[in-house]
Amino acid sequence: MSRRNSPDGVRVKRRTPFVIIESATVRDTRLKYADLGLLTYLLDQSEDWAVRSEQLCQGEGREGRDAIRKSLHRLASFGYYRLERRRFRDGKTAMGTAISDHPVEQWAADYVTFGKKLDIPVVEQEDGTFRVKYPDGTLGTDGFDADDAPADEEPTEQPAKEEPEAPATPAPEPAPAKARPAPAKKAAAPKKTDAEKAAAAAEKEAQEKALDDAAHKVATWWWEHAERHLGKYAGQKGGFIAVRKMVRRALDAGYSQQECAKALQHARRHFPSAQQWQDALGIVTNHIAPQQRNGRIPYSDSATWSTPGDDPSTTTTTAVEDDPDDATFGVLER
Repeated sequence: MSRRNSPDGVRVKRRTPFVIIESATVRDTRLKYADLGLLTYLLDQSEDWAVRSEQLCQGEGREGRDAIRKSLHRLASFGYYRLERRRFRDGKTAMGTAISDHPVEQWAADYVTFGKKLDIPVVEQEDGTFRVKYPDGTLGTDGFDADDAPADEEPTEQPAKEEPEAPATPAPEPAPAKARPAPAKKAAAPKKTDAEKAAAAAEKEAQEKALDDAAHKVATWWWEHAERHLGKYAGQKGGFIAVRKMVRRALDAGYSQQECAKALQHARRHFPSAQQWQDALGIVTNHIAPQQRNGRIPYSDSATWSTPGDDPSTTTTTAVEDDPDDATFGVLER
């Protein structure tokens, strides 16, 4: 069972420390393929990651916002996903996400109990665990208490240890402790031969050249693309070389050529600034939310979660009751 690293982080209920989906989950015919893909993506995120449907629908090949919302509700109805309105012992509150790599019956039951809403109120206990707070004021399990051993592995009973018999005579006094021997010195690593050094240097040179060639390829494509769509470059001298260096550093940091190309398109500058470049990389990799000229994309609870036929004019929401899946996550002072 995973525990949160931050108050609003993701809590993951998994039976393995990596993303391996159980056959029972993969063959759950209640889930659509889109639901299964979304669940896999969520399980692969770090525990300080904030789940937002607005962010999940960004990027090439992603479903639209409505499809993401429907998948989240289906996952919640079958016990794979839910939101938690967490209240801590110090009185602070935060909104976070709970995800499971296998269906949790308690989560599915709570989804129905709370009117098929994603958010479930939970209260922190003295031992750091959480309990669900029901409308009548009672507390119930949050589903993390159950045994997380894989379904196909039965627990083995440990043989009982036999009690040692009491000695008939008093035990002799322990002998004085001997001086601890000095730790043995670690053997020195064998020195590399000239041939091994030459091979390592050649391999490193080949890797550096591959990165240089990839950066030049992306920068050349972008420079031609930008001149066609943004006009001739009239900035400071050496703009192309500077762009090539920016792409080279991004490739060295682990970004792909395609992500660098998409980031340049999103920045819409022949030669973006360092901040524009970093923001564009974050957006195309779904690490940060996109921005509009007037700031971050606004969120509307009624527009996001209302069903066809609902009258938005009769819907009243507060900052606490806004759908947390698209809210700005963070600890709120009471």
